[in-house]
Amino acid sequence: MGKTLAEKIFDTHVVDRPFGETWVLRLDRVFCHEITTPIAINDLVSKNLDQVFDPSKIKAVIDHVSPAKDSKTAEQGKILRDWARRHGIRDFFDIGRNGVCHALFPEKGFVRPGYIVIMGDSHTCTHGAFGAFAAGVGTTDLEVGILKGVCAFKKPETLRIRLTGTLKPGVFAKDLILAVIARIGVAGATDRVMEFRGPVLDGLSMEGRMTLCNMAVEAGATSGVCMPDKTTVEYLWPFIGPEGDKTYETKEAALAEFTSWWSEDDAVYAGTVSLDCTDLEPLATVGYKPDQVKPIRELRGTEVDQVYIGSCTNGRIEDLREAARVIQGRRINRRVRAILAPATPGVYTQALKEGLISLFQEAGFCITNPTCGACLGMSNGVLAQGEVCAATTNRNFYGRMGKGGMVHLMSPAAAAATAILGHIARPEDLP
Repeated sequence: MGKTLAEKIFDTHVVDRPFGETWVLRLDRVFCHEITTPIAINDLVSKNLDQVFDPSKIKAVIDHVSPAKDSKTAEQGKILRDWARRHGIRDFFDIGRNGVCHALFPEKGFVRPGYIVIMGDSHTCTHGAFGAFAAGVGTTDLEVGILKGVCAFKKPETLRIRLTGTLKPGVFAKDLILAVIARIGVAGATDRVMEFRGPVLDGLSMEGRMTLCNMAVEAGATSGVCMPDKTTVEYLWPFIGPEGDKTYETKEAALAEFTSWWSEDDAVYAGTVSLDCTDLEPLATVGYKPDQVKPIRELRGTEVDQVYIGSCTNGRIEDLREAARVIQGRRINRRVRAILAPATPGVYTQALKEGLISLFQEAGFCITNPTCGACLGMSNGVLAQGEVCAATTNRNFYGRMGKGGMVHLMSPAAAAATAILGHIARPEDLP
């Protein structure tokens, strides 16, 4: 019987199977940010266990409230900052060098096929786009990971998501994942790995694949994964090739090893969901659950107060380019405030070089530094009671971006069109 990618990763990382279905696995990376990690740090200190298993495998960033908005968030940053210095954690990204974690860490080449990655953040599943098993964990698991470099899991079953057909112009990875979540529901992949396959997936960039895997958790999944292929090799080549850490001499050698992680044809799945994407159209969420989705054409005329383009879901350079194509030569509606938060300094710099930043500014956007702040309603774009936001983020729970606010999730292109018209719209709706 063949094995899935997730099963192969578990088998090659097992340290112990102490009881039942519990697998203790060796970790390749532990990612940390200033909201969840300080709790773990303080607890370890209180137990006289202020140690790290391997400072080279721990990557840390201040990103959720950047820069700090009050004394409490400043203290959280200080705890993480002091801890990183204390333990010689070289890859610590402080204010000015930081970025949204799930965009920054892939951009730095920290994730590879076959890795196991944990972080105290539910959207850690993003990194499965590289053919890794990446999962968000609680404080206790994070502490053990930091201290011992291991984490206990129950081996998850895999749900195969087949994306067939071809995408129409104006339909993006965000629409794909919204369609999948609408199909299976917010609990449709609970405690499972969502394995994305099919010709549509094969044609997506790494940015698009990260968008898919980023929102796997919104369907309850432990992780989302894609098979690592030539696209993966090209993205990682600056880090793994002769100009990087010299892991591979040729791209062919890298591809051969990457494809060894692929799920086998006779692997057993918990189920298969097939989605013909040929007739898929731009989508947006309604209500307060990510599986409450409608075609944008049915939502036209729904007024918004704010438009937000950014986050670990859609704040990469590809996302900014798609939004810029819509914005070009236009200005946002006078009743709307629009915010753009490039996900990393690298994205910001590239957008500057391409003239995108000035384009957004001239259209009336507020440009902020990289931060998660608005997405979780902490800073840089919080909604007032009763306000409505069109956002490229990943969650539309009640109060997510501010108490009493409503969030409609959509692609960057749709968000840009919405900013121009002042109500939910598609680019094709523009005059």
